[in-house]
Amino acid sequence: MGNRVAHLLLLLVLCYGLTMAVGLHREEKEDWRGDSEETQTGREQEWFMLQDSKRVVKTDAGDMRVLRNYGGRIMDRPIHIGFITMEPRSLFVPQYIDSSLILFVRTGEARVGLIYEDELAERRLKIGDIYRIPAGSAFYLMNAEEGQRLHIICSIDPSESLGLGVFQSFFIGGGTYPTSILAGFELETLSTAFNVTTDEVREIMTRQQEGPIVFIDDSRAPRLSPWTKFLTLKEQDRLQHLKRLVKFQQQPSEGEEQMTWSWRKLLNSVFGQENKKKGEKAGKSPDSYNIYDRRPDFRNNYGWSIALDESDYQPLKHSGVGVYLVNLTAGSMMAPHVNPTATEFGIVLRGSGRIQIVFPNGTQAMDARVKEGDVFWVPRYFPFCQIADRSGPFEFFGFTTSARKNRPQFLVGSSSILQTLRSPELAAAFGVSEDRIDHVISAQREAVILPSASAAPPDEVEEVVAKFEKVQKVIKSVGNGMIMGFD
Repeated sequence: MGNRVAHLLLLLVLCYGLTMAVGLHREEKEDWRGDSEETQTGREQEWFMLQDSKRVVKTDAGDMRVLRNYGGRIMDRPIHIGFITMEPRSLFVPQYIDSSLILFVRTGEARVGLIYEDELAERRLKIGDIYRIPAGSAFYLMNAEEGQRLHIICSIDPSESLGLGVFQSFFIGGGTYPTSILAGFELETLSTAFNVTTDEVREIMTRQQEGPIVFIDDSRAPRLSPWTKFLTLKEQDRLQHLKRLVKFQQQPSEGEEQMTWSWRKLLNSVFGQENKKKGEKAGKSPDSYNIYDRRPDFRNNYGWSIALDESDYQPLKHSGVGVYLVNLTAGSMMAPHVNPTATEFGIVLRGSGRIQIVFPNGTQAMDARVKEGDVFWVPRYFPFCQIADRSGPFEFFGFTTSARKNRPQFLVGSSSILQTLRSPELAAAFGVSEDRIDHVISAQREAVILPSASAAPPDEVEEVVAKFEKVQKVIKSVGNGMIMGFD
């Protein structure tokens, strides 16, 4: 009797475990593959494309929009992607936010001021420059050029955020729009802290109405803003005006110094150092890093690639984010590969192409055509490849969720893991002879970035086409047993 009860309990446990396993598999399938055959393809294509765009700032002088990533069970950490556009002679007013940023200057030139270890650091950024702004650090951003818009792409790491939205800005400068965080204090409190009259405090707390991005040239601004008035004053006049706002004449008490020192330096940088020579550095913040000045990590006749990690640019270590840039010639391909250390986010800078991603079970997760401005992401461990259209070069830039050195595992090509694994066991896994598998995996003579058939020398075109057809036949003969191919 006792044995029967034990066997019955064991059977119930096994049934329960089977039910849970089937349910989990079904749930994952619904999450990863869609609810039905009719809808799964469209939903899968959308899932790996960041399309939830939110405009967080919009003024006459510029705007900022953010593509939000909601994460998920296969996302090691979410990263949002931001796009900042600033008109000539405009300023993104001083603020700090609850997320760290990594800036990439796409076009134009920028001047960024940052409080770093209680020192005001100012850097001039040009096309290709990478620069990190830590969460909670006060900064401003300026497009001081006369005739060129500034376009910046940035990663937004919400790991330290308050969770109130995509990110939360705390504007230092402001008035009625945006509202300065100082406005929440009583006028008497600010009057005492600044050592000025309440009327002077009221004036600077109510004048700004043009938004977070403002013109600093009154010929462009719809009305004369306080920022414009400050910057059009002569240097000595600006300094005198600041002295009325912040007590430079006397040494503050220890408590006052802790409260006002960083604010004072930031304000003085914006309004009192306009005459600094171009390129002159201030403060001890790390320099920017220009990705276009770096020699490619890999280059052949079909393209090149660059990857920055913490050993190349030390500030990346603090964010745990890497940066990469890839350029493919017309029709070429970044070979199918796997990133075993990080999730990747890619932004198409120019050209168009296709992104193919494969699920762990060997089925296709996405085959999407992308163009300039599109943003895609690839989960860690998922096989994928990028293919340039034949109409022209395909260039994409992006961020990864690890600042460590990335060692992608290529599935096809002369340096692929199949070459390393070449053995009787590999042939047995594919169910073909050793001669056949050797012939197929050695057909591609190039590594990492592969040519299209039309890019091969004329006398090799037929040979390349024939070998690729053999590769496809072998892959299809395997079914879902191994993930390595593409159509």
